[in-house]
Amino acid sequence: MAARSSLPVRIAAVVAAAGCAVLLYAPTADAHSVLVSSSPAAGTAITTSPAEAVLVFNEPVENSFTELAILGPDGKSHWEAGPASVVDARVSAPLRPLGPAGTYAIRYRVTSADGHPVSGSVPFTLTVAGSGAAVPAAATTASPAGDSSMPLWPWISGGAVLLGTGFAVARRLARPTERATSSTH
Repeated sequence: MAARSSLPVRIAAVVAAAGCAVLLYAPTADAHSVLVSSSPAAGTAITTSPAEAVLVFNEPVENSFTELAILGPDGKSHWEAGPASVVDARVSAPLRPLGPAGTYAIRYRVTSADGHPVSGSVPFTLTVAGSGAAVPAAATTASPAGDSSMPLWPWISGGAVLLGTGFAVARRLARPTERATSSTH
């Protein structure tokens, strides 16, 4: 009789293990937006301030939660003259005249069509100092930052739920067998 009562437990354990394997080895989505080009281009040296910063992605990006900041050589001063604009795969922001010579960075955070955040930085160098003055950091929005990978907690939570369900089913399947065995004695 012991062999019969352990069969449902074994089946539930196999189902739970298979569910965990599916969660652990699920493929990640590879359809995230990728930066194709920028103006100013990455790593270029320019002598005059451009009127705007432009980023072009391989697919349209969502209009929500888009951040675009142009940081000065000190890494803190902001040089954007207005909010970012999104049109299909093109993200742009107007620039104020740049100031000190040095390396500037276009920092961005956009949302792919699949809902995944993508962030990065495009450096360029101003070789001749301009006439502009930086906006204090407190007067601008927070610069984009963050990790573009998916968090681990949903996978762990899903695995725990699946495992708990497997054990609950196993116990439920094992109960009628136990009752039948105890009533025959």
